[in-house]
Amino acid sequence: MNPETRLNDMGIVLPHAAAPAANYVPGVVHGGLLHISGQIPFDADGALIRGKLGGDMTTKEGAAAAARCAVGLIAQMKAVLGNLDRVERVVKLGVFVACTPEFTDQPKVGNGASDLMVAVFGEIGRHARSAVGVAALPLGVAVEVDAIVAVRD
Repeated sequence: MNPETRLNDMGIVLPHAAAPAANYVPGVVHGGLLHISGQIPFDADGALIRGKLGGDMTTKEGAAAAARCAVGLIAQMKAVLGNLDRVERVVKLGVFVACTPEFTDQPKVGNGASDLMVAVFGEIGRHARSAVGVAALPLGVAVEVDAIVAVRD
């Protein structure tokens, strides 16, 4: 089953790939790798998901926000590559979690993005990952996720 069929089966509609908010590009292919700029979470209606883990957001809500970041990453993959079948392997995700100093469940938040990549891409969606806590993220969002993806020509 291809990634787009899996997305459809999960009821996920890819949004238009987000335009860059500053002086950078959303994705760069170099040396067989697609480097995707950090994606922030928009809900299905296009509203930003804002908050701080350990403050006004639960770990479960953070994981859902991370999953929405992953949807944005997949939208960027499709926009840059033209076809999700060109994804050879999701290599690495970087998960940034806006949180209080006491919050230590960043890996559980990151699982929202990781689980979606595996659900969409199967075994080639398994990846290396970092998940770190930060004091603040752009526009007050709860999570930001970037990616490195191996691509087929």
